[in-house]
Amino acid sequence: MRAIALGLLAGIFWLQSQAVLPDTMACAGLVLIGFIGLPLVHRLHRRAGNQITMLRASSEVLAGMAVGMAIGIGWAGLLAHWRLSDALPAALEGRDHQVIGVVQGLPDAVASGVRFRLRVDSAHLSDGEKVNIPKLLSVGWYADDAQNPPVVRPGQRWEFTLRLRLPHGHVNPDGFDYEAWLLTEGVRATGYVRPGVQTMHDAFVPGFATYVERMRDALRGRLQRALPDAAYAGVIIALVMGDQRGVSQSDWEVFNRTGIGHLVSISGLHITMIAALFGGVARWLWRHSFFTRADLPLLLPAQKVGVLAGWLAALVYVALAGFGIPAQRTLLMLTVVSLALWLGRIASVSHVLCLSVAVVLLCDPWAVLWPGFWLSFVAIACILYVSVGRTTSGMAEWVSAEAVSAQAIGFRSWLRQSLAAATRTQYAVTLGLVPLTMALFGQISLIGPLANAVAIPLVSFVITPLSLAGSMAPAPVSVWCLQGAHALVSVLAQWLHWLSESSFAVWQAPRPDAMHVVLAMAGTLWLLAPRGWPLRWVGVLAWLPMFMVRPATPAQGLWLTAFDIGQGNALLIETAHHRLLYDTGPAYSSESDSATRVLLPYLRARGISRLDGLIISHSDSDHSGGALSVIEGIPVTWTRSSLPDDHALLRHMPSHTACRAGQSWTWDGVQFDMLHPDAHYANADQPNARSCTLRIRYREHAVLLTGDIEAPQERALLVRAADQLSASVLLAPHHGSGTSSTPEFLSAVSPQLALFQVGYRNRYRHPKAEVLDRYLQRGIRTLRTDRDGAVRVSVGDEITFSAYRCEYRRYWLAQDCP
Repeated sequence: MRAIALGLLAGIFWLQSQAVLPDTMACAGLVLIGFIGLPLVHRLHRRAGNQITMLRASSEVLAGMAVGMAIGIGWAGLLAHWRLSDALPAALEGRDHQVIGVVQGLPDAVASGVRFRLRVDSAHLSDGEKVNIPKLLSVGWYADDAQNPPVVRPGQRWEFTLRLRLPHGHVNPDGFDYEAWLLTEGVRATGYVRPGVQTMHDAFVPGFATYVERMRDALRGRLQRALPDAAYAGVIIALVMGDQRGVSQSDWEVFNRTGIGHLVSISGLHITMIAALFGGVARWLWRHSFFTRADLPLLLPAQKVGVLAGWLAALVYVALAGFGIPAQRTLLMLTVVSLALWLGRIASVSHVLCLSVAVVLLCDPWAVLWPGFWLSFVAIACILYVSVGRTTSGMAEWVSAEAVSAQAIGFRSWLRQSLAAATRTQYAVTLGLVPLTMALFGQISLIGPLANAVAIPLVSFVITPLSLAGSMAPAPVSVWCLQGAHALVSVLAQWLHWLSESSFAVWQAPRPDAMHVVLAMAGTLWLLAPRGWPLRWVGVLAWLPMFMVRPATPAQGLWLTAFDIGQGNALLIETAHHRLLYDTGPAYSSESDSATRVLLPYLRARGISRLDGLIISHSDSDHSGGALSVIEGIPVTWTRSSLPDDHALLRHMPSHTACRAGQSWTWDGVQFDMLHPDAHYANADQPNARSCTLRIRYREHAVLLTGDIEAPQERALLVRAADQLSASVLLAPHHGSGTSSTPEFLSAVSPQLALFQVGYRNRYRHPKAEVLDRYLQRGIRTLRTDRDGAVRVSVGDEITFSAYRCEYRRYWLAQDCP
């Protein structure tokens, strides 16, 4: 079983890293071969018997892994084909559809409207032609000049005029894969409500899912009314029902820096805690026959009753979480353990753990794409590694809290043993997850053990039970419970904020490669070995290569990375010892911007802990929207911008200097020259006219970053600095708008390569077709972030480039590598 489960994991992991799926017949054939091979593996296992030799053991393991890989690749491939078949035809993208459907899940209120899921009943074009579109859509309904959208509730059937598009996301190194997430969620198209028909046909459509979501909606409303304007109401809602959208980005930053982000949700820990609590109470009551003379334990063992009650409590709690994918994984794991206990097949820890992995992957083969899957299973494996077989005699005793009761050994001894076990568990999980955390995030929280030592018991055993009691109890008791829970969260958050401000809160380094991680994990096993194991501390030495990785830098010249951040500019320029960020991209909402979603995760994954310079070309939000998050998220030595004197950002920008033509500096043999704005344009009314225009030169090659300058500024540069305009790489002015990239300017620059940072199907239709033609007619190679993803350009003796959508090719990406 263990070899089959590991093979299943390896096969599914391999498939999810492929650019192209095997065809349907090949996938079905692999599944068939795998199932035919199962009896062979079973026969090899039985033949081994008690005469296990190295050859027989190796044969059994290899056969089991081969069977598991065949089933994993075939099964995951079939599910992927089925999910991808529910696609939006490319010919329908960008067209208006009349769609009738039922609202699913909890609507998400945003600053300018609401977003929600829509299960489609029917759809047709404006001329009445019926069309097949994906069955589940992600829809935005935004305010317009006439009115705000009405309140949308789960279970309502609406008719909308929708404009749809393919599930397109930003593609950046070390960034969140939005398209993979949509595939996991079953959403195969996104869209927004257009002016036209918007009619609610039914206030509520009966169904199990709609009943659950309507109850969750009512519960969220109750919590919000009990905690009006409370700073951490979103945390309470996340703990009760798994809806994390109310937790602010600044709070997430604190929680992640202190290593307690896993607690601010319906996590596996909370679900297990609730199951253990209800299971323990049910077992105790059943053992005492509910204080009657019924002798209930003679009818059914109390342990089995406790297991069943705990599983049912977990099921209800997961329903409160809306059956989210992480909660489903925990429920599946508990189901496997519960069945093993109920059937008396709990002898081997490794068998149960591997069976849990197999069940989770068969139900959700995309789980391997997300950190939560690896963190949860590795954490459980670490706990079992340091506990089972050392402190108890078997799996049955490990899962039974009644193995040694407090009455039998005395309360003080029981308390001492419990604290020792909790400390050992925290120690094992903290050390065991270090290599994996470095591999996934490029950083670890050094204060995480201290923060978790306080937060885990407080959140798990006080705040969460209080919040759950407040969600169910009648008023005014519910309000008292919820306000008490919120007060504790406030105190905890203030303490965590104080901890997170320390300079040693987080260790940051580049993400290590696979060999470093494997070596570190081997060292961790050595470090956590049983007492008496020789030189256990030597295991720490295996971590050193992982921590000693230095950020990659260009040996000569410079690297330029143009990020895929939608409609806007954000470029990182790196020399051998310096880094400069030119613009910070757009703000997506009041809680999210391109810095928090793309720039900072990339810098942290690369191990870049400081920026030597930050230039904000001008004040338009698609260039300055992420500036504050950058400044707050990473130290910046100096800043330059063309922001007006009364701009709010200037209060936060360190060592600020206004951009002026004639400024220059040299880093590592690379020359930087500011060409614009000059004195005439420095105080121009139009922000575009003030754009900081920077020329970066290394030997024979140069890069010209133009911001949003337009034709008048291009003509001014031709008059004033024509001899400095020649460049091998050009950032297309104003994203390729019709008001820039004049023929004379392009002739003067004469680039080999032009970068267009534009949003997918942006409303400005940048780059304009006639402007793009000017580049193509001159033989200029064009790269677009909406089509190519993030672009890396290396400027040395030669110019080389790469497009991340081509490097990171996956079968689910809506656009293939161009």
